[in-house]
Amino acid sequence: MWALSVRMTDAPRPITVAEYEPLARARVDPGAWDYQAGGAGDEVSLADNRAAWDRIRLRPRVLVDVSSRTTATTALGVNLAHPIVVAPTADHSLSHPDGERATARGAAATGGVFTLSTISSVPMEDVAGAAPGAPRWFQLYAPVDRHACRALVERAAAADYSAVVVTVDLPMPGNRERDRRSGFEIDLGTHLPPEQPVDPETGIVVLPTLDWDELAWLRSVCPIPLLAKGVLRADDAVRAIDAGCEGVWVSNHGGRQLDTAVAPADALPDIADAVGERALLIVDGGVRRGIDVLKGIALGADLVGIGRPALWGLAVDGADGVQRVLELLRDELSLAMALTGCRSVDEITPDLLVRPQAQRMTP
Repeated sequence: MWALSVRMTDAPRPITVAEYEPLARARVDPGAWDYQAGGAGDEVSLADNRAAWDRIRLRPRVLVDVSSRTTATTALGVNLAHPIVVAPTADHSLSHPDGERATARGAAATGGVFTLSTISSVPMEDVAGAAPGAPRWFQLYAPVDRHACRALVERAAAADYSAVVVTVDLPMPGNRERDRRSGFEIDLGTHLPPEQPVDPETGIVVLPTLDWDELAWLRSVCPIPLLAKGVLRADDAVRAIDAGCEGVWVSNHGGRQLDTAVAPADALPDIADAVGERALLIVDGGVRRGIDVLKGIALGADLVGIGRPALWGLAVDGADGVQRVLELLRDELSLAMALTGCRSVDEITPDLLVRPQAQRMTP
């Protein structure tokens, strides 16, 4: 369902992340492409995720010596070369035959975090072996069977994943009409037990019984830090932290769950105000530029995630393509820091922003 990646030796090298998208589309099976690119319903949230970053204006500082800058940061006690995280996305073999191994290598080459999806084409241990020593997290679709769930998080810890990211916004799959039209069904990969419930129409995993009690139980058995992914409300963020989560990932699942849900960039400030310094904060959704990363940090995030762009780089040039996408974002972030008077990530503060009220979304 994928075409072999071809190294780009006879074509101009993309100079923006967006330029990878059409190149990737030409290399990926149409059904798989719609699965990766599509959103829920009328795809209003999908479009608004991108537009939310563009609504924010910057108020730069001047007369700051920015001749020396660093994008380095830390997360959960791990040193990182930059604050850009590869978010979890399913079945990377749809984009490249090396699958998640290649994505992990590309992220490791830049010193960033790679988050492996439960719905992976490659076992977590093999992904770990592809990039030994690199920072990596494991995203969890929590199996309904507690024994299977505990076994998964213990496997992740044994394979040196440094955190578990539990997805909390998928009780049922969103109305993904592109997949319904194409008939595409995702393979659940190597990690979920065969008895895990799935939606019969799409084959997508469902988690209708995951609730706060289950989150508390998961925290009690998870031997490594636990992050809750898919939070858009400040009260839910605080409750997750009170339940023991070390981090909150502000996300609307890439616009793939509840259409017209608020964009993560718009949800983040209230969550950051409520959480303060109590936990790690991550935001994703529509990030395409290093300036978006700077805005995400200024809004209160510690790290900023990308999903689809990593898949574009993977489809175009394997591990090297993933590395190049991350390098483009990192270098754009560094330039944006210089132009806003920031020498370190810690100097990216809310006073740099002119932020409008969240606007009404239009298709």
